[in-house]
Amino acid sequence: MNNDMAIGGASEASGVKVPTIRYYEQIGLLLPPPRTDGGRRTYGQADVERLSFIRHSRELGFEIDQIRTLLQLQDRPEQSCADADVIAKARLSEVQDKIASLTALKAELERMLEGCSLGRVETCRVIDILADHGKCKHHRQNSPPQ
Repeated sequence: MNNDMAIGGASEASGVKVPTIRYYEQIGLLLPPPRTDGGRRTYGQADVERLSFIRHSRELGFEIDQIRTLLQLQDRPEQSCADADVIAKARLSEVQDKIASLTALKAELERMLEGCSLGRVETCRVIDILADHGKCKHHRQNSPPQ
């Protein structure tokens, strides 16, 4: 592997900030790179590609442990991708749940605003619903059964 890039160059090439690169090295997502005689880290293209993989995974909301597993799978391409599918399906399920929750939240805010007469605070539907959590449909839809 050609290690000819300082940490700043690896940061620029991968889109990962320098402190984050050091953190990924510390937690073992990125192997500690070789150092020059002066002690400076040197990175190669494989390191930049790994950092880009990690950055993209984080942007998609994968947790560090999930990324660690995905990297281990990437390092052994001859094995089944079943574990990667399980991780991605779990993340998709989380996203779908979040979308459902946000959709319900949006509907509740729209309902609050539709009931707003733009009059006085004493008749304001927004204030009324915020003051009485029981009037919030979003709360009732997303609350676990008692």
